[in-house]
Amino acid sequence: MMPRQKDSAYQRFICRITCFLPKRFRPLFLHPAGPSTVFFWAPTFKWCLVIAGLGDINRPANTISLNQTASLMITGAIWSRYALVIIPKNYNLFAVNAFTCFTGMYNFVRGILYQMRQDTT
Repeated sequence: MMPRQKDSAYQRFICRITCFLPKRFRPLFLHPAGPSTVFFWAPTFKWCLVIAGLGDINRPANTISLNQTASLMITGAIWSRYALVIIPKNYNLFAVNAFTCFTGMYNFVRGILYQMRQDTT
């Protein structure tokens, strides 16, 4: 029989929070992709990329980096797919990556159209 490892401070903190939650919210809170895991917090903080992409919509098209927006668009598409094939499915991860892909795509198209207009003049 292996000795039981001590719970981390984080695990003790999560257990305390769980005790105060109504019973109907506990399964959501303790879900494998719920707020008690990194699988919730990593995509949640990634929403900052989406906010930055939305902020880039107001930037002049000549300042858009095609390489950067293309990489955001491609990685958003790849990770959106990944979020739906892992177990458990992580819809927060899917949503943030889909929005990252779409904002990157929008800004990429703006940058390409600007460069095409510059080439014809």
